[in-house]
Amino acid sequence: MSIKKKEPSPRIRRTPEESRANILAAAETLLVEQGPQTLRLADVAKAAGVANATVLHHFGSIDAVQQALMERMIADLVDAIMAIEIPADAPAEARAIGLKTLFDALESRGAARLAAWLELTDETSRLTVVREAVQEVAQKKISQGGIPSELAEDMILMSVTLALGTGLFGPSLGTLIDKPPERARELTLQMLMSYFEKLAG
Repeated sequence: MSIKKKEPSPRIRRTPEESRANILAAAETLLVEQGPQTLRLADVAKAAGVANATVLHHFGSIDAVQQALMERMIADLVDAIMAIEIPADAPAEARAIGLKTLFDALESRGAARLAAWLELTDETSRLTVVREAVQEVAQKKISQGGIPSELAEDMILMSVTLALGTGLFGPSLGTLIDKPPERARELTLQMLMSYFEKLAG
């Protein structure tokens, strides 16, 4: 009885941009499913279906992969917020959608855990896109409601800080004190909406 050798999988040819996107998509899947501790070189390469050397070729190090993934998440979040229409007769509804978008990104996609991981490993200083992202949202979106740019940046700072905390600890803390996992998020959103309505009023 002859044993047939398994045919090797055909090599997928990608452009450099496609290769980077494939690696980042694999890294994001690992992040969401298993947490930032799984964003190791071998794990990311295996999930992306490429060699370790390919990851290093495109990013230089696994730290750079983590940084690029965080930057991509920030860019996606900014794009989603900038796409929100702010009708003159319903600014509160637009703010609610913006806050929900922020909390979804930091909680559901695992961005809060990755941000915490980068902070613990002293890598957040490399996220140079954060300032540009904050300024873009503050100047082009929040300031449309007549809110000064500096105050808009403070609003973003407070919202992101609370969303990070809620994404990291909200569900588990709620469970510990016999509250629904989503209770911390509900309370935080209510508090932010009430505060922003007072500022706008």
